Formats: sequence, structure tokens, C-alpha cells
Amino acid sequence: MVRTTIKDHQGERRLYRRRLLITLLLSLVGVSALIGRLHHLQITNHAHYQTLSRANRINLEPLPPTRGLIVDRFDRVLAENRSSLSLGIVPDQVPDLPDTLEQLAQMFGLTAEELDHFDSIRKQKRRFDRVPLKRWLSEEEAARFATQRHRFPGVDIQGTLYRHYPYAELTAHLLGYTSAINAKELAELERSVYRATHTIGKSGVERQFEATLHGQPGLQQVEVNARGRSLRVLEQQPPKSGQMLRLTLDLDVQRAATEALGDRRGAVVAIDATDGGILALVSTPSFNPNNFVRGISTNDYQALINSPNQPLYNRAIRGRYPPGSTIKPFLGFAGLTLQSGNAIHTTYCPGWFQLEGQSHKYRCWKRGGHGNLDLDMAIIRSCDVYFYRLASVLGIDAMHDFLAGFDFGRKTGIELPGENPGLNPSRAWKEAHFGVAWYPGESVINGIGQGFMLATPLQLATATAMLSRRNPGLRPTVVLDSATPSPPPAPAPAWDEDNWQQIVDAMEMVVSHPRGTAHILSTDLAYTMAAKTGTAQVFGIPQGEEYEEEELAERLKDHALFIAFAPVEDPRIAVAVVVENGGHGGSAAGPVARATLDAYLLPRLGL
Repeated sequence: MVRTTIKDHQGERRLYRRRLLITLLLSLVGVSALIGRLHHLQITNHAHYQTLSRANRINLEPLPPTRGLIVDRFDRVLAENRSSLSLGIVPDQVPDLPDTLEQLAQMFGLTAEELDHFDSIRKQKRRFDRVPLKRWLSEEEAARFATQRHRFPGVDIQGTLYRHYPYAELTAHLLGYTSAINAKELAELERSVYRATHTIGKSGVERQFEATLHGQPGLQQVEVNARGRSLRVLEQQPPKSGQMLRLTLDLDVQRAATEALGDRRGAVVAIDATDGGILALVSTPSFNPNNFVRGISTNDYQALINSPNQPLYNRAIRGRYPPGSTIKPFLGFAGLTLQSGNAIHTTYCPGWFQLEGQSHKYRCWKRGGHGNLDLDMAIIRSCDVYFYRLASVLGIDAMHDFLAGFDFGRKTGIELPGENPGLNPSRAWKEAHFGVAWYPGESVINGIGQGFMLATPLQLATATAMLSRRNPGLRPTVVLDSATPSPPPAPAPAWDEDNWQQIVDAMEMVVSHPRGTAHILSTDLAYTMAAKTGTAQVFGIPQGEEYEEEELAERLKDHALFIAFAPVEDPRIAVAVVVENGGHGGSAAGPVARATLDAYLLPRLGL
């Protein structure tokens, strides 16, 4: 028997309508939620998500500024920029940085030092900043990487500028050099200014005027693909180049002074006596600053710093030497100015000097003595005994105060890092440093520029320029139209015209007088020169022993010194020369000064 089931059509319709209504309600809710989300994304937070979207396809890349050139007073380029290829990495775009570095190290033969340097710089920068890995790529290396470029997302080769010094050793100590920024420097620098720069001035003018030479970085928006490869530049804010720096240096004078020194250790400083501009600043031996720009090897650097000749040491502004007899014109001027009784009148020189009540003999450089002589002849013939006596009468404090008027014992304020102040001793200084009293014998040897007295070649040249034009306010400078403030000058001495003229005349006769210690330089001299020779002992000679120069080791021989200015009637240039262990100032340092003066004056005289 077949059972028939009767369908409930009305119930089914109600169930269908209920399900349809629920479906419509759910669809309506879903659509409403979708519309609400779209409104949130497209309208409410449009600007925010537009920025995020642009960041996914646009990179902001800093643009390095071009470093300012350095030129001499005649616009001859001393420091320029050249181009090179640099391999760099943007860490944020590299999926596996350790693996990438390992492959690149094999491809380019990277050293552990290069990898360590990359790592230290990377830690100081943001992940989306480009970090240099290897500079100075050859064209062959660049071509080899180009064929493998697709394997290294976030790695690229860019053209960069690097510093080059066309005169290398000739200007190294004055200009200094630039080199890679280290981690310590990077931590101290303003990130926004150095975000595109990988080098910085390390010494000399390059360091002192870093802010002037560096410039301001620019910025560009670059569209990139999913692999981080640049497609096109969308917008660019160009960088601001560093300013050109024009120095007071005369390259011809610098070259002449350097060649005259030759391979001897020493220094030459030549100053424009009218305004203090440095015409030459030489320290020998020198070094090639271009080696530091390219990244000097550890072995080569160790060879430089361990060399007994100290090529990295700037003797011109840091070397402190006993001034020897070059101090005598200044002390003679002190004697005239302070009117120390008969101390400035005729003195008899038997070849030695003794303080009253003492047996110790202070010897003159001339064993047989000079006989009777006055201040003029004492300067002309460089008699030690005359100045022993003068110093004992003046006393150390009077000498200190007068010499301070020529800036002895203090920095000159030149715009170069690392200048030493020299030493102008006094009773108070010795008490403060050694806790003992000053002895009369120390004043005696101070009178010939020995003992505690020390000066740099720059100080000697500056003091000579001051004396040449009676200008105690003169300050040396390396930059034309420099706005760098100078330290306040010491109290100016009372420079009587007659006293000043007497000292100048005596210095002129050091060259022109037949018995002058620099008379050898008068041959074929086309201008008038005032000068003073100097010889400074490197070691002490025991009482009763003689100084046999030929038996001394080379580095124990006397230093040779020389100061000069010319022309006497209208001084334009002042020079100081130190030749380490050179022996006698007139024969060793004098010709160097003559060559320096000739290089500056002869072209101006039409000769």
C-alpha cells in the first residue's frame, strides 16, 4: 500500500521568505560594513594611507653636496674633487644581509677591515640609509657586478666624489686631508647634514673649515619597483655645494721653501708682514694625503707613525724649539726699552761669563771671545756674553713680560688645529710647575734662548713680522678675508722709534756687515734684508768640556735657526726657519730663508 505525503506549501514559503530575509539582512550588513571600511580608508584616513602607499613605491634618497675647492691666493687649485665608483648597501632592502655580505666579499675580495668598517657605520645609520661597502671600484669590477645585479636587491653602484690634492706632500701639513667618517665621529655629527656624506676633514684646513667646505645635502624622491630598483626620479631638491676657500698661501713661495729644505727635518713659515697672511707653511718630511683619502693600509699607517722622522708631525705649528740667538734682537730691544743702566752699553767678552760669587762659566760660542762690543755689534756678531750679562740685569720677569708683547709663550690664534703655545718662562711659572724657586743662572741662559724658553716656527715668524713693522697687534691667518676672531693681543710694549730703529739697523747689518753672522747671504742680494741667526743646543755640555760637532751623532747636533724680514725700508715678508740638527743657523737655515724671500720678492721686483 502506497502512502502519500501531502506537502505544506505555505510552510515552505514561510521558511523560504525567512531565509531570504536573513540573507538580505546579512548581505545588507556586509555591504554596509564594506562601505564603512571603504569610507574609512578612502575618505577619513585618505592622507595617511596615501602616504603609506607612496612609501611602498617611493624612496627618499639624500644627495651629497660637492665639497668646496681650496685654492691659493692666485686661485691655483690645492684641493679638488674627482669621481669614483662606490659599492653600497641599503640594509632595509636586503633579505639576508649576512649571506649578501659573504657573497660580495668573495666577489670583490673584501678585507675583514672593510667589513668591520661597514658594520660600524651601518649601526650608526638608519636601515633605509645607503651604507658604503667598497669604494674605488675599477671599471672591470663594476662591469662584473652589473651582470649579477639581479641577485643582490638593495645593493648598487653609484658615482661619488672624492678629494684629491694635486700637490700632495707640498701642501699636506697646511691643508690636512679628508677620510672616511668613523663611528665615533658619526655619533657626534649632525645626522641631517651628513646623511649623504661618508668623509670628513681630519686635519689642517680641511678640518678647521669643515663647516664651510662641506655644504648642505639635498633630497630626491625616487620611484622603485618591488625589488627596490630605481625606476625614475619624481622630485629633487638639489644639494648646496660647499664654499670655495681661498688661502693666503703663495704656492711658489711654498715650493721654494720646501725645495730649499730638501730632505732635512725642519720647518719654514713665511708671513705677509703687512696683514699676517701665511705665504708658506712648510714641515719636512711630509706625507701624501691622497693615501688617507683612498684609505691607507694599516701597515702603511704604522710605518708613518713609527718613523723616527715623524712625517705626520706638523713642525711649523707644533714643534717647540729653543729659539737660540734669534731671541737676541727682542732682548736687546727690551734692554733699550727698559733702560737697564749700563747693561746696554759696551761689554767685554773674554769668551765666558760668570755671575758674581759663582765659579760656573757660561761660555760664548766663540772660544776666544769677541773683546769689547756694544749692543749693535753683539747682535751683528751674536755675542753670547753680552746677552748673558743683559739677561742677568733684566731678570726673568722683565724678560717674560717684554717677550709676551711679541706673543712668545702663547698661541698665535692661527686658524689651524693643534697649535702649540711655546713657553715663555717666569718665576711664577716655575713655582707653579716645579714648586721651586727661580735661579739667577736660569735667567742667564734664557738670555740666549736656551733653558726653559721654547718657541714654534710660527711664533718666531709672527714675532719677526711684528718687529718688522712695529705692529704688536699682527695675527697670522691662512684665509684671505678671514672672519675668524683672533684672541686679544697681549699688552703692547712701549716701542720707542729710536730704539726700534736701532734694533732694525743691527739686524740689517747681520747680513750687510762683513763680520755679520749671515754676511754670506749678501752675495747678489737684490733687496735689503734684516736677519738674525740662531743655534740651539739639543743637549747640555758638562762644565770644562768642549763641543766637538763632528763627533756628535746626527740627532744630537745643534738645531739651526734663522729669522729675517725684507725689504728693510718697507717690510713685506717675514720668515722663520728651523733645520733640526742642522748645525749653524747662518750656513744651514740662512740659505733656506734666502730662497724663500727670493721666491716672493724677486717677481715683485721684476727680477
